[in-house]
Amino acid sequence: MLSVGDKAPDFTGIDQAGNTVSLAQFAGKRLILYFYPKDNTSGCTAEACSLRDGYAELRARGFEIVGVSPDSVKSHEGFAAKHALPFTLIADTDKAIATAYGVWGLKKFMGREYMGILRTTFVIDGEGRIEKIFDKVRTKDHFVQIADAYK
Repeated sequence: MLSVGDKAPDFTGIDQAGNTVSLAQFAGKRLILYFYPKDNTSGCTAEACSLRDGYAELRARGFEIVGVSPDSVKSHEGFAAKHALPFTLIADTDKAIATAYGVWGLKKFMGREYMGILRTTFVIDGEGRIEKIFDKVRTKDHFVQIADAYK
């Protein structure tokens, strides 16, 4: 499991527009890298819309935002368009990024166990180190949760 102060695992993925995105592109900037289970589900939509609504303020504070889920590029394209998401969504269909960050794991729901994304947000500093980890994400007000942590 990753901890605050650790070097963030490098990643490369394809976003909703078909562009290649990597951690190296964010050198010198703070990156909010958030992992979520699935496009167009209630919790994931609430989380994305919260970050969308706070996007201008987060950018003004020097943050970039990238969302990651196992959904396809096409799914991300529709999700971003439907909710006017101004930030990058990476299609991690092989779960390589999620695995590197330790957020692909065993989940339990209604007595059933299955593998899935453990909803987690990492804030990575300009030097590529993990600055903060949110493992108890408040989906409806995730923007406020992050903003309050950086008052």
